Amino acid sequence: MTTGPMPPSSDRTPPTRNPTHPEPRPAARPRRLRTTRLSAAWVAVGIALVLLLLLIIFMLQNSTNVDVRFLGTDGQIPLGLAMLIAAVGGGAVVAVVGIGRITQLRLKLRRNRRDKVERD
Repeated sequence: MTTGPMPPSSDRTPPTRNPTHPEPRPAARPRRLRTTRLSAAWVAVGIALVLLLLLIIFMLQNSTNVDVRFLGTDGQIPLGLAMLIAAVGGGAVVAVVGIGRITQLRLKLRRNRRDKVERD
């Protein structure tokens, strides 16, 4: 009897498979879900609700009356309300400027398209 290592067998048979218990497949990579307009809208709604909650907290914490004078009128309103009105007024100014710029760019684009059609 020899006690040394046995030479490798050249006729190895593949392991037998049990058809009733198939081997588990490797886990597939999870597919990344596409962002849709509806999902983006839900995210925007969630963010808007958080901001609204913060605004309500701000309004409640700044309820001290302050004197306000504007264009010859004067009165007292809560500080939070005065700041909210100022912020909305600033947003309105930004919106008007933005609308003007978008209109300007659209007119320029329309002129460029018309000139290109005339050249062709």
